[in-house]
Amino acid sequence: MIFLDFIFYAFIAVVGIQVIFYLFFFGRFAFLKKEKKPQNNVPVSVIICAKNEAENLQNFLPSILNQDYPEFEVVLINDASMDHTLEVMEAFEKKHKNVKIVDVRSTETFWGNKKYALTLGIKAATNEYLLFTDADCKPFSKYWIRHMTAGFTKNKQLVLGYGKYSKIKNSLLNKLIRFETLTAAIHYFSFAKLGLPYMGVGRNLAYTKTTFFKSNGFVDHMKILSGDDDLFVNQVANKKNTAICFLSNSFTESVPKTSYRSWIKQKRRHISTAKYYKFKHKILLGLIYTSQLLFWVLAIILLSLLHQWPFVIALLVLRILIQYLILGKASKHLKEKDLMIFLPFLEVFLILIHLFIFINNLISKPNYWK
Repeated sequence: MIFLDFIFYAFIAVVGIQVIFYLFFFGRFAFLKKEKKPQNNVPVSVIICAKNEAENLQNFLPSILNQDYPEFEVVLINDASMDHTLEVMEAFEKKHKNVKIVDVRSTETFWGNKKYALTLGIKAATNEYLLFTDADCKPFSKYWIRHMTAGFTKNKQLVLGYGKYSKIKNSLLNKLIRFETLTAAIHYFSFAKLGLPYMGVGRNLAYTKTTFFKSNGFVDHMKILSGDDDLFVNQVANKKNTAICFLSNSFTESVPKTSYRSWIKQKRRHISTAKYYKFKHKILLGLIYTSQLLFWVLAIILLSLLHQWPFVIALLVLRILIQYLILGKASKHLKEKDLMIFLPFLEVFLILIHLFIFINNLISKPNYWK
């Protein structure tokens, strides 16, 4: 009985931690009002690093080249592709004067390293302001560049955007991918508003060339497989130099994985970088995940043994209602409201998948990109 009382009090503490995170951390983004910032119209270099992406470039590059923006170039980086990626790039270069190609050959030192290819592309970029996306992404609107670059000011040299995934009907995997992407965005937008920016996504990210070279680019984590986006942001971002952009016209949309195996393989690479984050970020993110896991584990134990069950149910309902309130408001910002009906199920499923990936990464290292 004493042991069950200990579990009950631990459950109360975990619920308290969760409520604090939802109300005082994630609430900062959820209740944030959208603001249309004045346009900068600064010359921009859009940078796309592609490895074996011939088909995606054919499909999605026109939506970038047709952006409504006065002055921009598109830097296409061919990262040692084995398909017709380079030929597709050259075809676009012939038709568009603002397309520049950087052809990267494999080297023994930097084999399979996207950061090396990106560094060469950044060096080749003509403009100071850089906007990054992937070959399988398309802007949500023709005003994507306008909205993302509007975040730049004299002090704001790094802009975090949202890279969503397209919907696939009647697909549980698709809902999981989109829910994971949604919660990650809520986390990094909320932390940025609190003055603790810790990551961004390369599908939709902007920063200045000066910021990149002033911080020695990817030098400090060049040998780490992933992290050209989140590790770089974790390294250089602070409360003074970082802006967020979450207007729907600033979104990009990507092609989601269609098999659990390929998605988990992708997530293994992404999650493997978290251990290189700054200590304060690792503590906070670890506390978020651990409290989520313990919330469900302790609730199930207490309810299955009917220990203090009226209070357990009350706390369970309280936390879920607060979660629905905060995530519901945030999902409205990011055009993902349809996911909310599946919220508890998706949360539990995602917690288990992340636990599986964490254990898997301890046993073996994830593969190189592509």
